[in-house]
Amino acid sequence: MADLETTASLLAKVREGDEGARTRLVVRYMTLLRRWAHGRLPPRARHLADTEDLVQLTLIHALDGVDRFEPRREGAFLAYLRTILLNEIRGAARRVEAVPDQEELPVDLRDRHRSPLEEVIGAQAIERYEAALSMLTEEQRQAFVLRVEMGFTYRQVAEAMGGPSDDAARMLVARATSRLSELMAEHDRR
Repeated sequence: MADLETTASLLAKVREGDEGARTRLVVRYMTLLRRWAHGRLPPRARHLADTEDLVQLTLIHALDGVDRFEPRREGAFLAYLRTILLNEIRGAARRVEAVPDQEELPVDLRDRHRSPLEEVIGAQAIERYEAALSMLTEEQRQAFVLRVEMGFTYRQVAEAMGGPSDDAARMLVARATSRLSELMAEHDRR
C-alpha cells in the first residue's frame, strides 16, 4: 500500500500533521539523497559534517517548509530536496573555507614577551622565586603551583593531589607559601 502512495499524497498528509506520512516520506528519500550526496562534500569539509548529517538537515528543512512547497510536476519534490542538499553541501564548504588551516605548534615554542607576572615583579624576582620554588618539597611545590599559579580551589588541589580534604590542601599550601617566603628572604640577605 505504501508503494502506491504518491509523493503528492504523502505531502498532503504531512501538511495535515500525519507523522506516519512524514516518516514514510523520509524513508522514501533518505537513501536517494545519501546516494546522490556521496562524495560531493569536499574532503576538507568532512571533519565538520558528513553526508548523513547533511541529508538529515535537508529532510528537516524540507519537511519544516512543506507548507510552502507547491508540487508542479512529478519529481518536483526530489528536485526540491536535491536543491536544499546542494545548498547544505555548499554551506559546509564555505564554513570550511572560513576556518584557517590548523598546524601543530612546536613543543619548545617560547613567548618573546614578558608575562604579566614578569612585568609585575620583574625578571630578577622571577629568578629568585623559581630558585626558591625548586627548593620546596615536591608536594609543597605542586600544591603551591596548583593553588597560586593555576588558580585551583583548595578542593581542586586536594583532588589533583589525592589529598584527604580541602583543609589538608589549605595547610599544605600555607606551609609551602611560608617556606617559599623564607627561602626568598634568605636569598635576598646573601
